[in-house]
Amino acid sequence: MRLENIAITQDSQAVPCWSSSAPEADYGLGFHGLQEERRWRHPAVFDGGSDANILASRWVDSRTSFRREEAESSADRHVVSIALRSTRLKLTRGARTVYDGLMPAGMLQVTGPSQRLTAEFQAPCDFIHFYVRNDYLRERRDAALSSTAQPMRDLGDLMVHDPLAEQLGRTLIEGRNAGDRLYAESVGQTVVMRLAGLQPSRAKVSALSKWRLKRVQEYVDTHIDEALHLPDLAAAAGLSRMHFAAQFRAATGYRPHEYLLYQRIERAKAMLSSVEMPLVEVALSVGFRAQAHFSTVFKRLTGETPGRWRRSVVWGRAD
Repeated sequence: MRLENIAITQDSQAVPCWSSSAPEADYGLGFHGLQEERRWRHPAVFDGGSDANILASRWVDSRTSFRREEAESSADRHVVSIALRSTRLKLTRGARTVYDGLMPAGMLQVTGPSQRLTAEFQAPCDFIHFYVRNDYLRERRDAALSSTAQPMRDLGDLMVHDPLAEQLGRTLIEGRNAGDRLYAESVGQTVVMRLAGLQPSRAKVSALSKWRLKRVQEYVDTHIDEALHLPDLAAAAGLSRMHFAAQFRAATGYRPHEYLLYQRIERAKAMLSSVEMPLVEVALSVGFRAQAHFSTVFKRLTGETPGRWRRSVVWGRAD
């Protein structure tokens, strides 16, 4: 059974919390694999300190309103974040913008030690955070690079899309795995090993300019019910397919096809919450050729089927 990680306050505002089949007295004591975060990147386990190489926690926030969070990583740890659902946010460190836009599920982001990060959320989100001791990360990286001549790469502010890391993160919130400290540590170790093996980029790709990106977004909004392909989006941006795909991903974190699916689902959610229309018609209206494909993509991006999502919205309004 899927664990519920959202509590409703008296004013019906969703706030992050933690639920488990374990005794309530054990919450926050560090015995469980996945700790709660009542504030973004402030897991309860740090209240008492810990010598573990890897600590895991989860931040879930279902609010759709704008909100701002700040956190500073500890001097002895890196923070590795994995997005479990697509969201929209802006991450800044001082005057530097680390990320701004649509963040797809599976995006992995690293914050170095003693770094203050500000997050501006504009959509519901779900993140797994691993707090990794610097010494442990250094050991794993030394081992990974010992047989190569590659230089050591600074992982601070690293952003990379890793579908496998996303799947590993999801296993932490399924069934009994959520309460297994050793399992959470093993997942964290696997993620760290993947990070340690990353090689420096040979060439940095420039992000798609804002005016070109706006043209693509407007084109997608206008033609979302049509069969869109990479050449169509590249033409809207005024670039070749090869240059467009790389620059678009650098600007948004999405591959063009992933972005298109995300936009189709966002449009479908607006229709499901406001229009009494059969699901098959909703699917066709946002560019899917079959309801089955629509339902599969919808559940992958939202965690629920279209029908269940619609019912939850209707019931929420009734309450």
